[in-house]
Amino acid sequence: MARVKSPEKRAAILRAAVRELANSGLGAPTAKIAARAGVAAGTLFTYFPNKQALLNELYLELKGEAYARVNAKFPGKGSLERRARHIWSSYLEWAIEFPEKRKVSVQLNVSDVITHDTREKTAAAGGAVRQTLSELDRRAALRGLPAGFASATMSALQEAAMEFVGREPRRRKHLMARGFQAFWRALR
Repeated sequence: MARVKSPEKRAAILRAAVRELANSGLGAPTAKIAARAGVAAGTLFTYFPNKQALLNELYLELKGEAYARVNAKFPGKGSLERRARHIWSSYLEWAIEFPEKRKVSVQLNVSDVITHDTREKTAAAGGAVRQTLSELDRRAALRGLPAGFASATMSALQEAAMEFVGREPRRRKHLMARGFQAFWRALR
């Protein structure tokens, strides 16, 4: 008879994976992840058949969480600037609130361990966000540049904003607002 899987254990494994990967990178051993989760190493493999499956599931969880934050109260009928500002602010709030999750998400995003199918699943969750970023790519300032340039520009400026918010937390709102202004002016 198959063992019943506990959603709590699965969640504990994913939380532990975030902590271990944030500390040690993608090479973190599954034994350390299991130990941090308070489960036996074999139990981890009851929930995830191998490390690649664990990392792909973690990627889905993290991207889903970030998209859920951005999609909440998304101003779908708002101007392009308002929608872009919402994406900017919502993602930054999530990233600042959960720095380990953001760090691991970034590592996984550039990793070749994440499968095409997993990337397709995350793309489906980003509907309004992807549409807005695609509209930004068509702005005159980005004409002739590859698709995704607006998203990459936003990500780079968000990284800068996070760095400076970390240095000056009291100026968080100001730095986030001014960072968006710089992004928006660049895309005019």
